[in-house]
Amino acid sequence: MTLARWGDVATYVVLAVLGAFFALPFLWLISLAVRTPAEVYLGASRFIPQAPTLDNFRLILSDPAFLIYLWNGLKLSASGGLVAVALAIPAAYAASRLNFRGKQAILVGILAVQMISPLVILLPLYRWMVALGLLNSDLAVIAVYGALGMPLAVWLLKVTFDGVPIELEEAAAIDGASRFTTLWRITLPLARPGIASAFILAMVMNWSQFLIPFILLERDGDWPISVAIFNFAGATNASTTQVLAAACIIAVLPAVMVFVALQRMIVSALMAGAVKG
Repeated sequence: MTLARWGDVATYVVLAVLGAFFALPFLWLISLAVRTPAEVYLGASRFIPQAPTLDNFRLILSDPAFLIYLWNGLKLSASGGLVAVALAIPAAYAASRLNFRGKQAILVGILAVQMISPLVILLPLYRWMVALGLLNSDLAVIAVYGALGMPLAVWLLKVTFDGVPIELEEAAAIDGASRFTTLWRITLPLARPGIASAFILAMVMNWSQFLIPFILLERDGDWPISVAIFNFAGATNASTTQVLAAACIIAVLPAVMVFVALQRMIVSALMAGAVKG
């Protein structure tokens, strides 16, 4: 084989090893989720249960409180994603279409915000929300979700806007269209795949958030699924391990399904404008 073919083989081997590394814990979780309480005590001695059952999933899905936690997670994640995209659109459009001093430095600064751990801002954020009277409110969590998701959305949408031909906007300007009209009627419709991808990525990031709602929401009925599972795990014992595993599978499944179903659109949006840019 040629050197290029050996390189391809090595790439696939590395990807297969990485895939197995991340897949094995998930498969072990599935194994626990379909076990009976008696088989949980077998531990690692039996990976495939002898009598698999779906009763654990039925138990979880029949619990009204669990469905409320799922709804809270979906509501907070989607709302935070919408806020992130709404804030990112004007910033990304300005970075794509306008030339101004310090543009690259500002873009790098926006990206640097994404690297800051939520742990760094939790204490001042908590005190700030208390001062504003927003503690224990969905608005506080949604605002923080939007702020945390905005940097990634700005970069993704900038690349998307770069891929929209500027000649279309110039033709609209010649016809008397304002900058806002051009953005609303021409650029945004053509950038819909990128906007949808930015929203989906922000929503999935919000779905997995734990620290923000754990600190800002104290009432049980307001918790998203991530916080609810944590509290359930703290109270669980060996006889309910399989129920906790089923709850974790149900909580993780929406994010996995979204990525699998929409991976082509997300990848194409990430690559949009790469040649032109």
